[in-house]
Amino acid sequence: MDSRLLAYAERQAPRYTSYPTAPHFSAQTGDSAAQEWLSELDRDASLSLYLHVPFCRQLCWYCGCNTYAARRDEPVLDFVDTLLAEIDLVSSFSSAKRVTEIHWGGGTPNILSPEQFKRIAERLAQRFDLSDLAAHAIELDPRYVDAAKAEAYAAAGVNRVSFGVQDLNERVQQAIGRVQPLDIVARAVEFVRQAGIDEINVDLMYGLPHQTVDDLRNSIRLAAGLNPNRVALFGYAHVPWFKKRQRLIPEASLPGAGERFEQAAAAQSELETLGYVAIGLDHFALPADELARAAASGALRRSFQGYVVQEADAIVGLGPSAISTLPQGYAQNAPEPGAWAQAILQGKLATVRGHALSADDRIRRRLIEQIMCDFEGDLAPLGGAAACADELAALTPMLSDGMVRIEGDKVQLSPEAQPFCRLVGMAFDAYAARGAARHSRAV
Repeated sequence: MDSRLLAYAERQAPRYTSYPTAPHFSAQTGDSAAQEWLSELDRDASLSLYLHVPFCRQLCWYCGCNTYAARRDEPVLDFVDTLLAEIDLVSSFSSAKRVTEIHWGGGTPNILSPEQFKRIAERLAQRFDLSDLAAHAIELDPRYVDAAKAEAYAAAGVNRVSFGVQDLNERVQQAIGRVQPLDIVARAVEFVRQAGIDEINVDLMYGLPHQTVDDLRNSIRLAAGLNPNRVALFGYAHVPWFKKRQRLIPEASLPGAGERFEQAAAAQSELETLGYVAIGLDHFALPADELARAAASGALRRSFQGYVVQEADAIVGLGPSAISTLPQGYAQNAPEPGAWAQAILQGKLATVRGHALSADDRIRRRLIEQIMCDFEGDLAPLGGAAACADELAALTPMLSDGMVRIEGDKVQLSPEAQPFCRLVGMAFDAYAARGAARHSRAV
């Protein structure tokens, strides 16, 4: 690997699914602010609902998500009852009811039984207007999918499923605490297709313990054989100071920065050879997919759900740790299920922190989003290139290397710089120097 690029690959940067990023949220934003912000939504505002299911039957060692092991049914039963109460509560605070998108994440959303899923879906339909619902997605662990669950999803209008595959080599699966042979994944895909759900995403990872370039290429070819419309390729974020379960993965087993970069490059080459189009930082889609069309037309957007085709006026987060993105700012629920439930059952929103957006925040958020989506951004709203001396100074190495160019008031990334778009975005992050937040590697 070019030593010039290795220096960038070794750096850390946020993933910028929000700006400012979650480590800069403050406890000064609580439930009263979130309630006020909900009440100020226009009646005809479009909503995206995100439901966070914070439980898994067993915890995978690599996972950085907010989730807890639930080996008994009682915690899940309690969660469902509280989530229904939260749906009632949130809907009562706002006249905005028109939902254009629903996304179920976790954790493991398919830890819910078909009956539990149906109860929640029916409550959403009772409290919100789903007549304009265009996208209804759910993240699934292939090991816990059966025909009854797939049919429940289809009956509720789910039209896209994301399967967490990560890697299909047994040695790597053993090293991350998640063993799921290809036949289990293929069976899960067949269940949802037989139920009538045709939009399939597969999530893969690079940078995993003991993983090689050949392992990754093999996983990609096997996953592509399932004919997914989209593939998400995420770099494993080893953050054991944040997620203690990752301490089960020895650092010595992880590929270094140069190896990670080679894996990411090899994966992109393999996916493009298989007919997928590269989108933004870490997504790939077949050319006819709406995500690929949005990227080609400059309409791609980025949110807590990653790259998206359409942007709702507000994202309403439901469940522990869920984050709402409202016109006024961000509001995050208590991450621990008990604290979340206690607030909801007292008739209060479970917001424990957030951030009220300033005018400068909005300008920088849009600029960073442009960089993450289109690999270029407009500096004019910040006053133009002449007013961005400090930001451009932070980009001096990339400018000197010819990886970033300033054309008038446009910042443009060369193809060589695109894998490091997070670093370019960070140059315009006014909060990056505050505090000591640690992030994953840039590639």
